[in-house]
Amino acid sequence: MKSYLKQKKNKIIYLILLIIFFSKTNSYSGEITGYAKVIDGDTIRIKGNKIRLYGIDAPENNQICSKPWLSLNVITFNKDYECGLKTTSLLKKFVKNEIIVCKKKSMDKYNRVVAICFKKRRDINSWLVRNGLAVAYTKYSKKYIINENDAKKEKKGLWAGNFEMPWEWRKKRK
Repeated sequence: MKSYLKQKKNKIIYLILLIIFFSKTNSYSGEITGYAKVIDGDTIRIKGNKIRLYGIDAPENNQICSKPWLSLNVITFNKDYECGLKTTSLLKKFVKNEIIVCKKKSMDKYNRVVAICFKKRRDINSWLVRNGLAVAYTKYSKKYIINENDAKKEKKGLWAGNFEMPWEWRKKRK
């Protein structure tokens, strides 16, 4: 009986170790994989893990920006738009029905995983900044500065008009 219990206990321990080893969503793994639910322009959720995209900052969902609407000689008329909701919407379309792989970098003060995420090996964080939908968050990383400079040069997304940096916008609304 003693040997039977010992075997049973060893099998349970072995099974637990296998689950931990092969699971891609546990805290021991540096990777989280699955279908993403987009929360906002720089935050997603995969299998219950809230993931903040590393090195970037996107406008908040209720943030308003402006872009040129009509130009007459030296006068330009701007039009306000919901830039945060636009970024969220475009990110939803980009990740829709695709397996997303996030490589964990750290945890933030809100207990979110901070990660670089990929769609078919394409860096989603970079894609957002390169298309002017988010900015490089240089307080935490210099990784996406080149992408931001390209978006600025080409006046893509946010860089086509006027906007407040997301961290400045949040600070004013605390």
